[in-house]
Amino acid sequence: MGLSSLPMRHFTSPRRLFTLLASLSSLASLAFAPGCGGAAPAPSAPHAASTTAQDDVARAPEVAAAAPVDPSALPKQRAIVLRAARLFDGKADRVVEGGVALLVENGLITQVGKTVTPPGDAEQIDLGDSTLLPGFIDAHTHVTFEASDNFYRDSYQFLHRFPAEQAFYGAASAKKLLEAGFTTIRDLGSEELLDVGLRNAIEAGLVPGPRMLVAVHPIGATGGHADQDPYPPARMKEPGVYEGICNGPESCRAAVREQVKYGADLIKVMASGGVLSLADAVDTPQLTLEELRAIVEEAHRLGKKVAAHCHGDSAAKLAVTAGVDSIEHASFLKPPTLALMKSKGTVLVPTFLAGAYTGGKLDKFPPPIQAKAKAAFAAHEQMFKDAMRAGVTVAFGTDSGVSPHGINAQEFALMTGGGMTPAAALRAATSAGATLLGIAAQTGTLEKGKLADVVAVPGNPLKDIRQTEHVAFVMRAGKIYKRSERGM
Repeated sequence: MGLSSLPMRHFTSPRRLFTLLASLSSLASLAFAPGCGGAAPAPSAPHAASTTAQDDVARAPEVAAAAPVDPSALPKQRAIVLRAARLFDGKADRVVEGGVALLVENGLITQVGKTVTPPGDAEQIDLGDSTLLPGFIDAHTHVTFEASDNFYRDSYQFLHRFPAEQAFYGAASAKKLLEAGFTTIRDLGSEELLDVGLRNAIEAGLVPGPRMLVAVHPIGATGGHADQDPYPPARMKEPGVYEGICNGPESCRAAVREQVKYGADLIKVMASGGVLSLADAVDTPQLTLEELRAIVEEAHRLGKKVAAHCHGDSAAKLAVTAGVDSIEHASFLKPPTLALMKSKGTVLVPTFLAGAYTGGKLDKFPPPIQAKAKAAFAAHEQMFKDAMRAGVTVAFGTDSGVSPHGINAQEFALMTGGGMTPAAALRAATSAGATLLGIAAQTGTLEKGKLADVVAVPGNPLKDIRQTEHVAFVMRAGKIYKRSERGM
């Protein structure tokens, strides 16, 4: 669906002391997570690139990929042996049956197989009739916000909620995500630098949560899905480049630099209108090709990937042509556009759960939103079938925040219901997700040298994909965050 301009946007000064401290603290925490971008200096010279240079930056940047994990940078921990009935490594079409073991030392996977040779003091954990999998990756969340069943009450509450207060809601949601098995997330749009502050707090060990890659403010046009709803301008501060609102290529280039300055790991762009906003048509382009190219070129030059919110077909053609790395939602895309995505390696993040959850409570929204939601939901299923036929790469994403945080694994059943095999759906949330995020050198598969991001579910998820909704064990970078007797 696409979380619109969040209800708390523009109601409070974006340069509060709380958020300034959060952004400043990012410098220390980013050293912990290779592949996460910190503040980068904005070039002072105007851009003038050759066609060859433009072609180069249109591709996903190599510098966005995570470096191999440095074991010396990880805290020393007691070795742990995980044993279970079976294992899905994030790469294959099958599980390994008949009993498996995984050795974790100082946060890293050091051995995987039927047998392992641990040190004598290793902790032994037998998870019984369970399946070990890589920690899940949700490539589309809004963890610092969560919609209720009352659109109007949400808008009112965020008029009065201070950033420090909202930060606690975000921390509670992050804990739910981690305990649901999501050890890594991409957060695609927040306010008041809440996403930056939460990411840093998690990496500093202050609160439990997934590894976060954050976009800060989404970038889009005046009156578009990144902008606020049409409140009386005398009462609400009009957003500008800092908040991601841009008009014209150079303004859009500046908006990218602003997000990177304040700690963005990637850039989110609103290429089309959205569902949960009042001022824009859901399927129309909102940025020109020149504006989109400026955004992608600047982001890639700074080593950041670009995720494009896009429901409309013509807007998606522009975004894919401009070189974005992923298309989010994609409700109305047609086979020729999907074929273009396939040819360029653009990843689809379909966010089934947002549509399914919103569709179950349409009467809670204003009539214009109801109409857009119905149209998008009706077109989405056919789009996904066409994408499967075209061979488009799919990564798992929920738009969590539109739906409650913690139920994200329901997306697996929706994906398989749309035509994916269970193994393909699991890869979308593991190895494919890690590749999209640029962190495949760190996580996404269960193999030697990777971070020990491990979950366990009862039984065999290839036979019952809904077992992913009953995660019994969660480990992130070697630290255990959930250990349940269920399924063990």
